[in-house]
Amino acid sequence: MRLMVAGCALAFGLDQLSKNLVIHRMGLVDRFAIDVWPPILNFRYGENTGINFGLFDGAADMGRWILIGVSILICIALSVWTLRQPPHRGLRFAAGLVAGGALGNVLDRVVYGYVLDFLNMSCCGIHNPFVFNVADVFIFGGAAALILFDGQLKKPT
Repeated sequence: MRLMVAGCALAFGLDQLSKNLVIHRMGLVDRFAIDVWPPILNFRYGENTGINFGLFDGAADMGRWILIGVSILICIALSVWTLRQPPHRGLRFAAGLVAGGALGNVLDRVVYGYVLDFLNMSCCGIHNPFVFNVADVFIFGGAAALILFDGQLKKPT
């Protein structure tokens, strides 16, 4: 359980710290764009009221609270599922990363009414119009690790 809490705190803390630093302290909220290492890494201000890639964007305020509730239920279900698995440090830490990222985005929805996004990455002549945040990185990476570690647990001995 400690590893899950540590992963959650790490993801949540780094997400909120990065949003505060880039959006508020560096003034992205007013400038809307900061080229960091074009085209590889740019900061672009984004307000996401939907889910990944703006899906379900523009939903009424009720949609915001539904997404908050669903995110919290997923965090609870993930925690219960993880604790019912055989003890595995990587699995528990990965579950914490997913939960921490999700809770970072939940806090944004509660405070602002939308998720703050600012990372934009493009490469090799392909322009990516989407923005995401550090919480999304932890959710994706944690989910990938959960799949990897769960597969290791299910290997025949």
